[in-house]
Amino acid sequence: MFSEVRWMRLIVLYDLPVTTDEYRRAYQRFHKFLIKDGYDMLQYSVYCRLCNGHDAIEKHIKRIELNIPSRGNVRLMKITEKQYSQMRFLVGMASPQEKINKNNKQLLLF
Repeated sequence: MFSEVRWMRLIVLYDLPVTTDEYRRAYQRFHKFLIKDGYDMLQYSVYCRLCNGHDAIEKHIKRIELNIPSRGNVRLMKITEKQYSQMRFLVGMASPQEKINKNNKQLLLF
């Protein structure tokens, strides 16, 4: 018997130094890792990824831990898809990418 799919979101918030060339390269490597790993930008330095349950969340947390820079501030937050869908825009609107992802969740799995 199949269990119900528990969609969750992993949100990455980061503030990394870019005062030296070394720090800037570390920032760029982390930023590129997030993009290649399927994260979408919600705002500057705030990225989000749709995951299929707790196991997928834990897998991606480990991947982030392997790719974080040695300096700066990186935070993770995991929330359910229901909680994420209740997010309110006080100013601005959803990006075109967010609208696509909201309407086509199953496409993100492949």
